[in-house]
Amino acid sequence: MAQARGNTRQRIQDVALELFAEQGYEKTSLREIAERLDVTKAALYYHFKTKEDILVSIFEDLTRPMDELIEWAGEQPRTLETRQEVLRRYQKALLAAAPLFRFMQENQAAVSKLSVGLTFKERMIELTRLLHDPEFTMADKVRAISAVFTMHAGTFFMQHVEGDPEEKQEAVLEVALDLITQAHHA
Repeated sequence: MAQARGNTRQRIQDVALELFAEQGYEKTSLREIAERLDVTKAALYYHFKTKEDILVSIFEDLTRPMDELIEWAGEQPRTLETRQEVLRRYQKALLAAAPLFRFMQENQAAVSKLSVGLTFKERMIELTRLLHDPEFTMADKVRAISAVFTMHAGTFFMQHVEGDPEEKQEAVLEVALDLITQAHHA
């Protein structure tokens, strides 16, 4: 029974995220999610009481790897090699959570009002903090922080650039690694 419940929960999350991306978070109702799933609204309520509950559950599931990365990085020496590995692991987490991040990008106004928006901002601040040191020059701090945003831009905006998807991701990682290396060695 728990397995079936887990699958239903996942189906609800997938359909909700799909609808949120298509129509926007604000314009999507629980009724529409239930209809797309071909279930009653009561069946949907069994798993989630509100749209925000669904979004929070999606966010928690898809950002767990980011939390694990932040925890891991916090326990590592603050070396160039650690920072490079943080970027490699972050790219994998971004790719796995691409639908959520795409939704967040397209629904910034709605997300900023929700608890998940603040939580995400806190995660990003912590992640970027782990990539630079207080003794870095301001320009090097910008380089370190830019490495993270290069990963974001590369994950979401490179889809509009012609080329092999794997080659594009390798290029994004290369540029991010160049930035962190420059920051570390300056």
